[in-house]
Amino acid sequence: MKETFSIKENRDFRRMYHRAKSAPTGLLVLYAAKNRLGHRRLGLTVGVKLGGAVVRNRCKRLLREAYRLHEHELPEGWDYVLVARTRLTGAKCQDAERALLKAADMLNLRKSMQKSGE
Repeated sequence: MKETFSIKENRDFRRMYHRAKSAPTGLLVLYAAKNRLGHRRLGLTVGVKLGGAVVRNRCKRLLREAYRLHEHELPEGWDYVLVARTRLTGAKCQDAERALLKAADMLNLRKSMQKSGE
C-alpha cells in the first residue's frame, strides 16, 4: 500500500457514508468517492458487533490484504472505505478478495487490465 494513505478523521468517514457511491456484497460494503488529492486513501470500519478484538483485527487484516493485492486495479485520486459485515468473520482471504472485486465492478472502478474474451 505504498500509494495509499489512511483515512482516520471521523468527518472523512461521515462524508463518505453520506456522499459516496456504495456497493454492498455479502462480506463487505465498499464506499468510493473522488478526492482532490491525487492519491488513494483507504478507511476500514469493523463494528464491535462482529466480535472481540481478535476477530475485529483479523477482519481488518483480511480487508487490508484484499485491498493491497488489487489496489493497482483501482483508480488514483479516490477515497475508499471498506465496511466489514458479519460473514467476513469466518471468511478466507480469497473470499474477501472476490467480494472487493465484485463491489469494485458494481461501481465500475476497476481498470481493465486486458480485455480478453470481450
